[in-house]
Amino acid sequence: MYPEELIKLAEDIRTMRIRGAAQIGRAAAESLSIAAINIRADSPQEYMDQLDGAYKLLLNTRPTAVSLPNALRYVMHRVKTAFKRGMDVDELRALTIRAAEDFKKSSQEAVRRISDIGAKRIRNGDLIMTHCNSSVAISILKEAKRQGKEFRVIATETRPRFQGRLTAKALSEAGIPVTLIVDSAARYFMPKVDKVIVGADVVTANGAVVNKIGTSQIALAAKEARVRVFVGAETYKFSPSTVLGELVEIEERPPEEVIPPEELSQMKGVTVANPAFDVTPPDFIDIIITERGIIPPQASVLILMEEFGWTIGEEAIGRTTVEEEE
Repeated sequence: MYPEELIKLAEDIRTMRIRGAAQIGRAAAESLSIAAINIRADSPQEYMDQLDGAYKLLLNTRPTAVSLPNALRYVMHRVKTAFKRGMDVDELRALTIRAAEDFKKSSQEAVRRISDIGAKRIRNGDLIMTHCNSSVAISILKEAKRQGKEFRVIATETRPRFQGRLTAKALSEAGIPVTLIVDSAARYFMPKVDKVIVGADVVTANGAVVNKIGTSQIALAAKEARVRVFVGAETYKFSPSTVLGELVEIEERPPEEVIPPEELSQMKGVTVANPAFDVTPPDFIDIIITERGIIPPQASVLILMEEFGWTIGEEAIGRTTVEEEE
């Protein structure tokens, strides 16, 4: 029913071959574009039914990715509005493709803007700690380097999937000196750090940040050491449903990421807990850097109202869940 390219993208998202909030969002938008190109429909209603099927297929690949539904809704909202206005099949197809391209371009432009704004916060001689494999955090650091600033970075390994190694490699290739440390050493090094820069998977209405497991511990250690914590996040990572206090569902990853199944089978009575994310309270965050500018965490609800048109009292759509930002 669905084109092979769409099925492959959906499977790549599901199995984490495509991972990271930004990459997943762009892949989701691209998938709807592929679906649109391949839909054969005799009526606008038939077109919408088939596109909705692709939407649901993609939405269920990784229901824990807030960037996934936000990207899909970005496209679907525009197509549904056009459908209600009476557009024909060819017009709806062209609009779907254009909306997908618009989302991808706006996503990439957002990272560029955040990089420009965030790089201004980095000074010569800084020692910066980062966690996981955030494309936004890496872009900020690369832009600062491009501007001629000299600084060093401490990158955590980010167990159990070691995404921090990818960060260390990317930064070293950009000519930025990097020290790779085990996650549990973050507090040991924190007194020497000038600032912490991380990405985000979700920003909630009260300014809390959901990010890779271990982020909240780093932020806590930073607060103890009076080190400022900067979070880079595109506005499509702000979660509309949290305006009404919807809980953020934390993804539990498979135990084999932590320990080989054959080894675990020899440990009677032992279970493995492998949460992918944790929640950093707004009190542990100094600023959030968005493509619209720098805001305090407490102003997150204003971004949500402006970006998604939400007001207190509207019905939340679905539960907010998260996917790794890498």
